[in-house]
Amino acid sequence: MLLGEGDPAGGGAPSPVLQAHDVSVELGGLPVLRGVDLAVQPGEVVALLGGNGSGKSTLVRALLGLVPLSRGSVDLFGTPLRRFRSWRDVGYVPQRSAAAPGGAKVREVVGSGRLAHRRPFVPARAADRAAVARALAAVDLTDRARDDLAVLSGGQQQRVLIARALAAEPRLLVLDEPTAGVDLAHQEVLTAVLADLVAAGTAVLVVLHDVGSLGALVDRGVVLREGRVALDGPLASLGARLHPAAGGEHHEPEPVDPHWLDGTVIR
Repeated sequence: MLLGEGDPAGGGAPSPVLQAHDVSVELGGLPVLRGVDLAVQPGEVVALLGGNGSGKSTLVRALLGLVPLSRGSVDLFGTPLRRFRSWRDVGYVPQRSAAAPGGAKVREVVGSGRLAHRRPFVPARAADRAAVARALAAVDLTDRARDDLAVLSGGQQQRVLIARALAAEPRLLVLDEPTAGVDLAHQEVLTAVLADLVAAGTAVLVVLHDVGSLGALVDRGVVLREGRVALDGPLASLGARLHPAAGGEHHEPEPVDPHWLDGTVIR
């Protein structure tokens, strides 16, 4: 199993790996996020919940600098987003693209998760190959490593994107509906993998339509409604209040940002 890094031991309370303050986003001139505050601590699992159009995926993309803020600020590992460069510490699993990249092999896509660990044009090292092998094994796709991504089922493609993020061995793992299209058996495998990462100090921010098999791992639920935080607290304490705010039909996935799929994040 893959193990992530925690923050170095310190004298006081650990600093958040992700801190967002007053985050607001407009798309097409319309407000999508309105004054969102969010913090994620080392080793914490935070679930973003909410109905269709509540702003969950937009918030994730804003936190990673993939959509501009109209107001507010984001810090990653204590560094303002505009100056953050340590992308090797961040793993991102976007919603599965409706169209898989033609010709890409499974091993190549997973291997792209290691690009931030070495300088441009430097061949993969033994450590990179080992990380890719571990990630493929973790999502039960070792036997499909040489296959084209396009021939895999939707659930298998989703597992490839998860493996790509795992191969990076991140300190912060951000997942946008990672269980969509994934069968129950492999959802349980993913839960076990994430449990190992969290035990080693990796922070997880996950967008969920349905808490499902990941519920046992979630420390906090943050429910969005119309672009605002409606509820924020331990999942168990949200209780019956969770369902009216978090309800809503499943929505179509956004396209995968190509810079995250091939491992090159341009800032």
